[in-house]
Amino acid sequence: MAKQTKSIVGGMTVLGMTGIICKLVGVLFSIPLTWLIGTDGLGIFQSVFPTYNLLLTVSSAGLPVAISRMVSHCLAKDDPRNARRVFRVALWLLASLGCICTLVMLIGSHQLTILVDEPQAQLGFQVIAPCVALVCVLSAFRGFMQGQQNMVPTAISQLIEQVGKVFVSLPLAYMGSRISMAHGAAGALLGITIVEALALVYMIILYFRRSATFSSIPQLSDEAPIATTTLGKRLMAISIPITISACIVPLAQFVDSTMLISRLMDAGIAREEARPLYGLFTGMVIRLINVPTALALSISMSLVPAISAAKALEDYDGIARQSDLGLRFAFLIGFPCSIGMSLLSKPIISFFYQETLTAAELQVSSQLLAMSSLTVVLFTVVQATSSILQGLHKQRIPMYTLIAGVACKIALNYILVGIPGINIHGAPIASIVCYSVSMIPNLYFVLKYGKMKFNWMGWLVRPGIATAAMGVVVFSLRELLPMNRLLTIAEIAIGVAVYIAVALAVKAVSISDFRAFKRKKKA
Repeated sequence: MAKQTKSIVGGMTVLGMTGIICKLVGVLFSIPLTWLIGTDGLGIFQSVFPTYNLLLTVSSAGLPVAISRMVSHCLAKDDPRNARRVFRVALWLLASLGCICTLVMLIGSHQLTILVDEPQAQLGFQVIAPCVALVCVLSAFRGFMQGQQNMVPTAISQLIEQVGKVFVSLPLAYMGSRISMAHGAAGALLGITIVEALALVYMIILYFRRSATFSSIPQLSDEAPIATTTLGKRLMAISIPITISACIVPLAQFVDSTMLISRLMDAGIAREEARPLYGLFTGMVIRLINVPTALALSISMSLVPAISAAKALEDYDGIARQSDLGLRFAFLIGFPCSIGMSLLSKPIISFFYQETLTAAELQVSSQLLAMSSLTVVLFTVVQATSSILQGLHKQRIPMYTLIAGVACKIALNYILVGIPGINIHGAPIASIVCYSVSMIPNLYFVLKYGKMKFNWMGWLVRPGIATAAMGVVVFSLRELLPMNRLLTIAEIAIGVAVYIAVALAVKAVSISDFRAFKRKKKA
């Protein structure tokens, strides 16, 4: 029988590049959105999002990963029949959970406004509530495709989501802003719901178009069809720890949304000033931080089915090789993004928001970005290690480590943000501690259960040398050149070129890496 191979790095690259484009569109989306609804409206918009994110994560974070892992496992065992059964059971579970969470948000919208201490956010909660059910169903289709190590449908649906926001959310925000800033924020949120519906329609059409191709995969396994209740139990056993783990950061953001403004007021800042500060940090700085973290998410989505397939075949050499490569890419991506964004924080903020923000707001935002960008490398490694552990059926470990990290984050946010001399600048410090606390034990357990050694040269030394060279060049250019958009683009481009050149010179990355992440299957 012939053997086929599929490059996981190819899928990672597709998702990574698409993710960056989507995040950049998201940043660009926030610029006209801020023009239309102002920083006060942005504060209302952002007060809704953590709750939406939390309910979305509760209902849809774990099951898509479980689908991906179980489908990949079944296909590695030449059992497409049970792979399809996994999808159907999971689709029913996700649709049910999504509808429940949508009803919770609709019925409890008034209570949620009280909880986040933002009385003008009720309409926003109501119009984005259906989005939870839509994304849950969408996630089932994405997980099924990812389990086949086909990342393109996920990438295209993400593009539909982000590009659609520009053409749907912004006009609705404009129409709403003519009534009030609360209606403007609600219009933007309603646009997100409509766009998610369009992305779901795309995935459904694609699923039916490719159904015949999937049905043509030969059933070589003699495994009997797994009972629906058994599949449901297996899906829940895998997904619950992953869901809890995935909920931890949105839960922390939800707590932040209920706490940061009040703690800023405790630090002596009036509500009229506290709300824009919260909007600057969560709506602008965090949005910029999310651009490079899209690459981290692409690594994690590609790792789970790859490690799971190798685990199904008891291929521990493959597990070690794939884990090593995933972590090398995590450090290769995380180091330069953290240092580069930190050094160029003010030019980057000015590039996107100089017409939108006052000089004082630009200064605060650049300071927040300089500190917050240091979380990128930590987050990237946390995502990679969590995915490796999930693929190794050790999904409880990243759940526990993130719980510990987020507990530290909440405690530090409460303490630091309430100190007058620190206030909002305490939030990025808390995030750095959060991901550090999670990353260190994750790495230990990856080494233990992946049966591998810490690759000092590949993970730290070589990427560190390339990052240091880039940092020297970027810092020098920033000090020597005036600040404008064209020069900011040039500084970023030169920094990237220097990093790639030095990384290749010190063998931090090589062409062969892109042939190493393989999945084998019999046909």
